[in-house]
Amino acid sequence: MLQVTVNDKNTFSIKPEDGIFLINDLPVDLPAGPAGWDIAWQANGLISILYNGKSYTAVIEKTDQKTKEITLRVNGQLYKTTIREPIDMLLKNMGMDLKSMQKAEPVKAPMPGMILKVLVTPGQQVNKGDALVILEAMKMENILKATASATVRAVRVGERTAVEKGTVLIEME
Repeated sequence: MLQVTVNDKNTFSIKPEDGIFLINDLPVDLPAGPAGWDIAWQANGLISILYNGKSYTAVIEKTDQKTKEITLRVNGQLYKTTIREPIDMLLKNMGMDLKSMQKAEPVKAPMPGMILKVLVTPGQQVNKGDALVILEAMKMENILKATASATVRAVRVGERTAVEKGTVLIEME
């Protein structure tokens, strides 16, 4: 059984049983028909979906195997789906979560430059997308952001410090 969450709001259980799929324990009519589904992958990468006589076009915008997330665009609307397999659910029930157990990567300078401002302190909790450091390079200010939610373990640079490409700026945990 899979557990699929859409846009962090709606959660569905999906499981195959006797040649059909059950979504939230209700059978889904997958063979094409008046009330069924017809799903076809197109050569151009689009997904053509027919459901209850209506046509939908979908495209996979982004996949992240590490977090098991897929972002789909269906008729122009974005849907972020998160997939949990039985092992993910078992670990969660045991109080463990693969996402939280993954090691946060250190923030490194993407290019040589000067640290203008450090926006975090050790012990601070940051969320994905939070600004961490402002790096000036080639007369432009670059805001380096957190790539995942984590805790700042150490800040390895100070303001007005010159850094080379690849220098570890902030350690995360």
